[in-house]
Amino acid sequence: LSLDRFRWHTFNSSTSTMKTAVIASLIASAAAFAPASQVGRSTSLSGAVDSMPGAIDFRGESDVFDPLGLATTYEPFLPFFREAELRHGRTAMLAVVGMIVPDFIRVPGEAYSFEAVPKTVDAHDALISTSMQQILIWISLWDTIVTAPAVAATMKGEREPGDFAWDTWKPKNEAVYKQKQDSELRNGRLAMMAAGGIFTQSIITGKGFPFV
Repeated sequence: LSLDRFRWHTFNSSTSTMKTAVIASLIASAAAFAPASQVGRSTSLSGAVDSMPGAIDFRGESDVFDPLGLATTYEPFLPFFREAELRHGRTAMLAVVGMIVPDFIRVPGEAYSFEAVPKTVDAHDALISTSMQQILIWISLWDTIVTAPAVAATMKGEREPGDFAWDTWKPKNEAVYKQKQDSELRNGRLAMMAAGGIFTQSIITGKGFPFV
């Protein structure tokens, strides 16, 4: 009987300790989401976003568009968000040119001729087993060797988002350079919308430039 009482006491003690630990964890978790510190954090973050390139429009007025509040909710990922925006913007600018120019000019080679690929939008299906695979391989290598370490350095604060040290034509004047940064972001944002419209329109109509 004494042994049973001892086991029961030990079980109760362990259960109480576990309950206390769980309650303490819940309290700590709730404290992490307490709104008291959120106000100051949001205010400082708003200032951080406003000071980033691309926060003004072509008129020089504020142009911070964040309806989902991602910059506020995920503050530590701001450098990654900017890196992603720059990458997608640059890719979209190339894509817009790549969807229009080949409807008029082609690189040498029978596989790329107007007879083999009548319209630019047909290139994906026509080249899926040849050139498209090469593009996928090269992009994968680039992301593995260059992009991944670059993003990691950006998140550590060792590198500015989108900076690959290709600064041969970088303006010497800092004000002009900042203007170029803003222009790149605005043009990239426009190109992302344009690329989406071009792809959609070309698939719906089945026609090349001007895709109507």
